[in-house]
Amino acid sequence: MFAVHLLAFYFTKLKEDQIKKVDRFLYHMRLSDDTLLDIMTRFQAEMEKGLGKDTNPTACVKMLPTFVRAIPDGSEKGEFLALDLGGSKFRVLTVQVSEEGKRNVHMESQFYPTPKEIIHGSGSELFDYVADCVADFMKTRNIEHKKLPLGLTFSFPCLQSKLEEGILLSWTKKFKVRGVQDTNVVSSLTRSLKRHKDIDVDVLALVNDTVATMMTCAYDDPRCEVGVIIGTGTNACYMEDMSNIDMVEGDEGRMCINTEWGAFGEDGSLEDIRTEFDREIDLGSINPGKQLFEKMISGLYMGELVRLILLKMTKAGLLFRGEKSSALYAKGKIETRHVAAMEKYKEGLGNTREILMELGLEPSEEDCLAVQHVCTIVSFRSANLCAAALAAILTRLRENKKLTRLRTTVGMDGTLYKIHPQYPKRLHKVVRKLVPSCDVRFLLSESGSAKGAAMVTAVAARVQAQRKLIDKVLSQFQLTREHLVNVRDKMRAEMVYGLKRETQPLATVKMLPTYVCAMPDGTEKGKYLALDLGGTNFRVLLVKIRSGRRSVRMYNKIFAIPLEIMQGTGEELFDHIVHCIADFLDYMGIKGASRLPLGFTFSFPCKQTSIDKGILVEWTKGFKATDCEGEDVVDMLREAIKRRNEFELDIVAVVNDTVGTMMTCGYEDPDCEIGLIAGTGSNVCYMEEMQNIELVEGSEGKMCINTEWGGFGDNGCLDEIRTQYDTEVDEGSLNPGKQRYEKMTSGMYLGEIVRQILIDLTKHGLLFRGQISERLRTRGIFETKFLSQIESDGLALLQVRRILQQLGLDSTCEDSIVVKEVCGAVSRRAAQLCGAGLAAIVEKRREDRNLEHLKITVGVDGTLYKLHPHFSRILRETVKELAPQCDVTFMLSEDGSGKGAALITAVAKRLHLKKDN
Repeated sequence: MFAVHLLAFYFTKLKEDQIKKVDRFLYHMRLSDDTLLDIMTRFQAEMEKGLGKDTNPTACVKMLPTFVRAIPDGSEKGEFLALDLGGSKFRVLTVQVSEEGKRNVHMESQFYPTPKEIIHGSGSELFDYVADCVADFMKTRNIEHKKLPLGLTFSFPCLQSKLEEGILLSWTKKFKVRGVQDTNVVSSLTRSLKRHKDIDVDVLALVNDTVATMMTCAYDDPRCEVGVIIGTGTNACYMEDMSNIDMVEGDEGRMCINTEWGAFGEDGSLEDIRTEFDREIDLGSINPGKQLFEKMISGLYMGELVRLILLKMTKAGLLFRGEKSSALYAKGKIETRHVAAMEKYKEGLGNTREILMELGLEPSEEDCLAVQHVCTIVSFRSANLCAAALAAILTRLRENKKLTRLRTTVGMDGTLYKIHPQYPKRLHKVVRKLVPSCDVRFLLSESGSAKGAAMVTAVAARVQAQRKLIDKVLSQFQLTREHLVNVRDKMRAEMVYGLKRETQPLATVKMLPTYVCAMPDGTEKGKYLALDLGGTNFRVLLVKIRSGRRSVRMYNKIFAIPLEIMQGTGEELFDHIVHCIADFLDYMGIKGASRLPLGFTFSFPCKQTSIDKGILVEWTKGFKATDCEGEDVVDMLREAIKRRNEFELDIVAVVNDTVGTMMTCGYEDPDCEIGLIAGTGSNVCYMEEMQNIELVEGSEGKMCINTEWGGFGDNGCLDEIRTQYDTEVDEGSLNPGKQRYEKMTSGMYLGEIVRQILIDLTKHGLLFRGQISERLRTRGIFETKFLSQIESDGLALLQVRRILQQLGLDSTCEDSIVVKEVCGAVSRRAAQLCGAGLAAIVEKRREDRNLEHLKITVGVDGTLYKLHPHFSRILRETVKELAPQCDVTFMLSEDGSGKGAALITAVAKRLHLKKDN
């Protein structure tokens, strides 16, 4: 027993001595955690450099855009051809992707050799050979009669400007084909394929083997967004935010970036960790000075690195008693498969002895232990370097997503990773140590890179088909100039009908006289009370106007209008309003004050017979209080004040919020004689010549007309541009068939139009994996404020996804792009329609005043105009295009509905006094 322990001790001591000896000799190859973190930082800087348009030309890590914009979502289907060119063998496959409730792929393949004379010959010889192999493959499987899309896995650095194009930058590995560098390899392959008249193949996608690996794994695990190959060569790819890729136009979505990380260090940034053996390997390669990172990692060079180290150690008398063999001098005699065999658990030492003896060496036990440790150091360094670069990519992904913790999957392939017994475990351990904030799953690509090429092709075919359907839906919202001119001219015609006594009853644009006959002139002064009713909130204001300096001070309080009041009885609604007024008067301490003049902003269609009489035509914006339509709202307010019997008020004017907006801006700008509201609702008012208003006596001067243009189109004149989604929104509203123009242009309805489109796209499997959530079925969930947020220029897709998640919609990156497009199409159409209507009004004013060129200001209010990032710009552009002879200034109103009501009241008082005098 003692003898056994003594032998074990001797063997352990022997092993320790050999390990120490090798460690001392190769101490430069052992990389500390700090060094790996430093390499990780250097690689991050190189990635940034490669992504920048100005810095890319001098970057070693080229960060090539692949134009692969989406990963598989499981809905791909069809039959595809795939080619895999880039290693010692060339493979042709048919890949059948079927959608049967589960992800199902059936493949048949055949390998063809890549003879040395082909991979060192001319470009035409290479591609003719590939085309001959494809034709042979199709004929042997009796599929030459089929027209099949083809994906080409081409494992060399290519510059792409689209998915089906690739300019070869340089050959790597053992390939050295003449006349192909700086040419489009897809065009070359297509030319060779066309020589075969009996087959019909369409090359749809060119992908790198690394990208193909990522796509293969992503088909099985949707979290996969990184691909790494560690084989004959080494490389990585990952999904990058488009906004960070300067080399490609557009900011939406993501695109797979082929890092080509094998070239890392070509600028000298890794000189401090390169050893004499790395330099010797490089000088003896077919591409000296190139692919320096790859030469420290990949399988093509690992065996040779071990050979050079063993040769030097033998020369120094540290191995084999200094006795060398001719085989040890021969380049390529130790291959990576030998390194893997020597590091096998248990069998490794025996394998080492066998391999060394095949090299004509007579190793001792100590020699075998030392050689085995050399292999460990070389392969461990390879795994460490790979881990540092991969950790940099994972950190970038996490930072792009603004996450404190990232959960992701890395697709892995390559012979070194697959056959080396210790490599995967070492790589995984170091990655997790370098990026503890990332939960990483490593998924081995079982089917190789060719399946990935088919998956890229399948995704491209799916995206192409989906794009057509999405474009078809959104094209309904694209208005041509002809459409807009038509809207402008029909609006003009409806305005004229509304002004004439005979046609007004049938007009959809009611052109209601407001009895506001003058704009403020700056002499207005005094204290006024203003009420503002037009939405779910009700405001009471005290407005103090000082003359001379055009100074206005306001005090206000906001009160809620509960749904049961909005849709209860008229008496309940006006009693609630008076209760709020009483509360405000108490709050301001003026309940017992003298009878204050009051202006009532009532933002609903009213027929007025004087400035203080307004008969409600119909409720809009969700109000449904009974016994109000056809009644004078001023009388109803006076009756409610009497019922309360606590205070008296002088109700001077009932005004629309649009008129209030115009008056507020007119107080600042004498050119303002149009008011526009683009918010929850939509409306316009303007100063019309009295001679054109047949409903009111008199022909001198002007009067403000409240167009109530929301009803435009109620007679069917807009049916040509209305969509099925507009119809659905209209039918589900409180007032079907009414306010059709408003339902296409105002904030209350745009979100609902978007929701209807999203439901339709989801039904067709184009969004949210075809799953319509309960939240998406909920009317009103998609408020217009979400459109404004989603369409913000600076908003990353990640933030769009978060907004959708708040709405209970679990979206992918691709879903987010489509939702953003839908929002853009709906809001753009709304702004254009608004602009076309406004162009009709400014053109009418120009012609009425008999001017060649009109200078006019439009006072504007409303959340849609104020808060939406593009609405105001598109509206202004449309007006300019459709009314080129009008110089229109848009002025934002500050509190038109409150301040405006007070100003109208003040103007009415001023005119009344003037009349009395």
